Amino acid sequence: MSITPNSEIKEKLLSKIGDRSAKLGIIGMGYVGIPLAVAAGSAGFPVLGFDILKDRIAQLNACQSPIGHIPNSALQELKKSGFEVTDDFSRATECDALIICVPTPLDKTREPDLSFVTSTMDAIRAHLRAGQLLALESTTWPGTTEEVLKPYIEQAGLEVGNEFFLVYSPEREDPGNANFNTHTIPKVLGGDTENCRDVGVLLYEAFITKVVPVSSTKAAEMTKLLENIQRSVNIGLMNEMKIVADQMGLDIFEVIDAAATKPFGFTAYYPGPGIGGHCIPIDPFYLTWKAREFGLHTRFIELAGEINASMPSYAVSKLVRALSERGKALSGAKVLVLGIAYKRDIDDVRESPSVLVMEQLRNWGAELSYSDPNVPTFPIMREHSFDLESVSLTPEFLGKQDAVLLLTDHTTFDYNMIAEHAPLLIDTRGVYRRMGLKMPTA
Repeated sequence: MSITPNSEIKEKLLSKIGDRSAKLGIIGMGYVGIPLAVAAGSAGFPVLGFDILKDRIAQLNACQSPIGHIPNSALQELKKSGFEVTDDFSRATECDALIICVPTPLDKTREPDLSFVTSTMDAIRAHLRAGQLLALESTTWPGTTEEVLKPYIEQAGLEVGNEFFLVYSPEREDPGNANFNTHTIPKVLGGDTENCRDVGVLLYEAFITKVVPVSSTKAAEMTKLLENIQRSVNIGLMNEMKIVADQMGLDIFEVIDAAATKPFGFTAYYPGPGIGGHCIPIDPFYLTWKAREFGLHTRFIELAGEINASMPSYAVSKLVRALSERGKALSGAKVLVLGIAYKRDIDDVRESPSVLVMEQLRNWGAELSYSDPNVPTFPIMREHSFDLESVSLTPEFLGKQDAVLLLTDHTTFDYNMIAEHAPLLIDTRGVYRRMGLKMPTA
């Protein structure tokens, strides 16, 4: 039986993936794109990175990693095989596979903002060709790959599933998790057609330990949302329980630890000053937005999001009450924030509740400072700005503060020294109880 021309296109791409000669273009060199480039490069693929930030491009081409858990040495190894980063999107035509890892934030009305995705497609549309695979990894609503990306490919005159291959495979990065990395975290993947899925699975299997195929791009998109909505809802429950326990004079961390001794039917989630990172604070609203198209109102999911979004204000209210009990107003008070990354032992401040708390404290007129060993200078962010640098924690500096607010529980903090010298300490993470340490009552 003769092979049709379109079958030849697929077989040629599969062959290039198999012998590692396929060039991978990764668009968006951030917390997802850089680890992905390292994993693919380590497997022997030539990698070309794309970004629009001049400083980021120069930094990566100099093998200087902007991410704490990716060492410079990893980029140096990658460069030996020809790795470079560019803002010339016409070079997309060089690539056999293009993987989009750009941000998908919410706008001010909490509706999905796909402008980074669509601007990427605008930039590469004229440079797409037969024999390429396009993968979207950015979190989004079910239907995005089919309804938004596929028309660009068709407008380029390419037939999806025969001469061009389209998949969705959501990122599952967990910065700071020593037990998992890009290579070892299972990868969900859905294709626009079976041919698309076959090509996508073969590519990712070349540098990911386990690939989990699903029936469609929509199923893969929904999988990503479910993973993070589950966490959002459970954390929202614990945050609400925290507020109730406080009013009853109970230690919610003691209650959670006791409940966790049940050997079945209970998974421990913990409250805090809010939720951060690019996924959990944002993903639920992608689904609630899309559900409205079907006449559905996802009340349970939205309620959890509202509770989590209210926790920075709750943390500030606890500080206000604690200062008031000492005859001190928040306005003019010296407040030291411990930790501005969204979780312990990382340098990522995206959607960090610490930043939201800091903005409220600034609005109240507090004299702010922060200490974070992983974030030496407050980074440039789209919606937040502080002209601050991380301060060194010394007994003298702590003693001059009116209050210390622990928001991110980095393991490198000297918690005994902090408790000994802070005049007022509020622990929003339950660190002192977890570590069996004493702290000033707040």
